[in-house]
Amino acid sequence: MLPGGGEQGDRHVADDASADGPSGAVTLAAPLEIGAELDWGAEAWAEVRTRARRAGRAYVWLNLVEQRLRAVVNAVLRPIYEPVHGEEWVVAAAGPAGGEWVQRAVAVREVSRRKGFLLDPADDNVLSFLTLPQLRELVVQHWPCFEPYFDDRRELELALDELEVARHVVSRNRALSRTVLDQAERASARLLELLGAGAPRNTSQRLPVDAVEQLVADRYADVIGVYPDRVRLQRQLPVEDLFAGARRLDAIGIGLNLLVQNYSGRRLVRLAESGCRVRLAFLNPASSAVRRRERELGLGRGELGRSVEMNIMHMRRVRARLRDQGAFEIQVFDETPRFTAYLVDGDSGDGLAVVQTYLRRARGMEVPVMVLRGGSRKVVEGERPNEGGLFEVYREEFEGIWTDSRPVS
Repeated sequence: MLPGGGEQGDRHVADDASADGPSGAVTLAAPLEIGAELDWGAEAWAEVRTRARRAGRAYVWLNLVEQRLRAVVNAVLRPIYEPVHGEEWVVAAAGPAGGEWVQRAVAVREVSRRKGFLLDPADDNVLSFLTLPQLRELVVQHWPCFEPYFDDRRELELALDELEVARHVVSRNRALSRTVLDQAERASARLLELLGAGAPRNTSQRLPVDAVEQLVADRYADVIGVYPDRVRLQRQLPVEDLFAGARRLDAIGIGLNLLVQNYSGRRLVRLAESGCRVRLAFLNPASSAVRRRERELGLGRGELGRSVEMNIMHMRRVRARLRDQGAFEIQVFDETPRFTAYLVDGDSGDGLAVVQTYLRRARGMEVPVMVLRGGSRKVVEGERPNEGGLFEVYREEFEGIWTDSRPVS
């Protein structure tokens, strides 16, 4: 017998096997041995959050369009097919050309039934399981049925084409660029308008209410936009759009440069002649508050005062050209300026306000800007009532300062 043979040798073999692991097992390498790095740094988290924000915003729009198009298809085709085909009216409407995708929707509905995924009985129908491209196909196939309700088939299809890229990216959770997101939002707003679910376009709708704003309005009071400076604000909301068609314009600040230097006197005359009532409250250029502000900004003595005085003189010339000069009021106040605000149609439910607070070392163009939406959002059943926002706060502050200010002759 060889040394180490027999039971003792077998026991050594067994001990070796138990030490190395079960027979046939593969020893796993430690993570560091294969170079895996599972942690995300700050840049990676910032990137995925940006992706999630864009995808979430696009999803809200896509969801609204799909629900609206589904309702339109139901309203138009159901009365035609249901009397003959009953619950299978969607299958009949799809016809042989759509047999494959409609049967897939039927199968998904059956799986959802068995697994309890149908939380709302109203969704227990084939139509609820059709995707946006499939709903579009029904509209195209039955265009003579839809034609009486829409002016331009091509415009409808082009808007749906623009949405397809965003829908494809969002459904697969891939990166959505800012350009595609903007395109999808514009196309969605246009589609909702074409499908009869959007507000009509008019001059009073300077910054249209979008779907995301409606969903999160209570969370952010009535703040609908925040910009790091006035330049970036004007890219999104040009002065022409802000003041166009205004019925009332109340503005308060040191020099009101956003209005005076960016909105021509000719346009302001036309605005006032169209019936807009204007109230402008400037900081008194002769007050001590102007001199304090000059020191804060590092300006020469009298430099800011002269600038404010020139703006007031320009507004006086505009007022002198009006038939009804009483509707164009200019006043000055002597209090310490705390903010500048432009309140457009502040007495109505669809007003906008642009508000900036004064910072010690920053000029008006460099100061962060808030855009506020006036009026109360309609309360949907089951939601908490809206407790009001910042628009009314600044409007009341304006009225208080206006009461204590002095008119400019």
